[in-house]
Amino acid sequence: MVDRLLVFSVFVVASCGLAYELIAGALSSYLLGDSLLQFSSIIGCYLFAMGVGSHFSKYIRDEDALTRFVDIELLVGLLGGISAALLFVVFAWLSAPFRSVLYALVFLIGVCVGMEIPLVMRVLDRQQMALRDLVSKVLTFDYLGALAVSLLFPLVLAPQLGMIRTGLLFGMCNVAVALWTTHLYRQHIAASTARLVKGGVILGGLLAAFLYADRITHWSEHGLFGDEVVYSTTTPYQRLVVTQWKDDLRLYINGNLQFSSKDEHRYHEALVHPLLTSLPWARQVLVLGGGDGLAVRELLKYPQIEHIALVDLDPAMTQLFSTSPRLTALNKGSLRNPRVTVVNEDAGQWLEQHSRMFDAIVVDFPDPSNFGLGKLYSVPMFRLMSHHLAEHGRLVVQSTSPYFAPRSFWCIDATLKEAGFNTWPYHTYVPSFGEWGFILAGKTKDFTPPAKYPIPLKYLDDDETRRMFRFPADMSPLKMEPNRLDNQSLVHYFEQDWHEVSR
Repeated sequence: MVDRLLVFSVFVVASCGLAYELIAGALSSYLLGDSLLQFSSIIGCYLFAMGVGSHFSKYIRDEDALTRFVDIELLVGLLGGISAALLFVVFAWLSAPFRSVLYALVFLIGVCVGMEIPLVMRVLDRQQMALRDLVSKVLTFDYLGALAVSLLFPLVLAPQLGMIRTGLLFGMCNVAVALWTTHLYRQHIAASTARLVKGGVILGGLLAAFLYADRITHWSEHGLFGDEVVYSTTTPYQRLVVTQWKDDLRLYINGNLQFSSKDEHRYHEALVHPLLTSLPWARQVLVLGGGDGLAVRELLKYPQIEHIALVDLDPAMTQLFSTSPRLTALNKGSLRNPRVTVVNEDAGQWLEQHSRMFDAIVVDFPDPSNFGLGKLYSVPMFRLMSHHLAEHGRLVVQSTSPYFAPRSFWCIDATLKEAGFNTWPYHTYVPSFGEWGFILAGKTKDFTPPAKYPIPLKYLDDDETRRMFRFPADMSPLKMEPNRLDNQSLVHYFEQDWHEVSR
């Protein structure tokens, strides 16, 4: 019975080890962007460290194997448990050494995790278990533990508990393994009472941190964003944070500013009104992304619009902007308007599964900072949109900054052309972002920038519109490769552009 519990501990140990790896990868992709690079480099570092740990385990004497296993579990529980909180705090308050701390922590945890399974197998080998039974049982529980966490982490743990609490939970599991192993094998473990006390102290500390995790998160995000955090949540898709300073509300997704209530009208007027003014006959409009309802607010200013379908992946996003008094005041309750239907699905899948036609399409996706977002700006995606666009209809795409990210901007333009559209790029100044770009596209070639607008606007007028469609020499067009799914050139351009800005 005792040996079976030790074998079962492999299931817990494997679950915890993979959880720390997933937490590091997810948190770094939230904070640094480029999820493919972050996960790839962290997995590589972690697996290498596990190999180092497995090698080091041979220097532990057989008679000390159980004692060292307990010590390692306590250390992994402590390091892994606090890993998410530590990384969050370091990024928020000491951003310069974040990568060094990240990879040092991943390496240390990986070394410890790499020592766990060899030590367990050596302990069980001393119990005269047949080699084939020993290997099959240990590896079976190891792989089952990894499977369990790989499913629970994105579906339950991250969205329900958040990164910090998830790390602390698995840290407590590692410490629990150390405590029950010490209790079961106390006659074979040196200073077992002292180790029980040490484990109890670590477990109590992790439990206290778990209970106060919201305060840790709030303090860290205050350092990261500067303003008071009035709302934050981790969904299966992203981290949403809303801050407020006086009358300025700001939305951040995965640490990236999406809008400031002080100047979002500039962005959304530029996004919507050149398109809609050029289509006075438009009745049916599709909005892809834009779960904040701000683009929809601008569309609803046109009384002739009969129906707006908004497709946004994250139900937490649209729910927040449908119910929060602060945010519904900003979007004028647009998501609850009877002319609006909100659909929470993947935009690409929704376009593939439906055949509805629209007179205008507004594409308000987040910037293509990773491959999951980059595919939304690809040739196949724009061709899908074309199938849902009326022959004389048009679409508009938010397209990053033609000044700060020129490769990205002109890559989106090239991608739309590759998908069969005629394009009319334009730009405007949004104080929170700087010079920002949009691309209006259609199947026909008859677009002319509007000379006036049929409704009163806060920012746009005829002079500003003429300026928007002219590009000065330092934002002149570049010849770029279209963004195809097999290479996702846009994501690489985006990374290059913003890396140069941050230097």
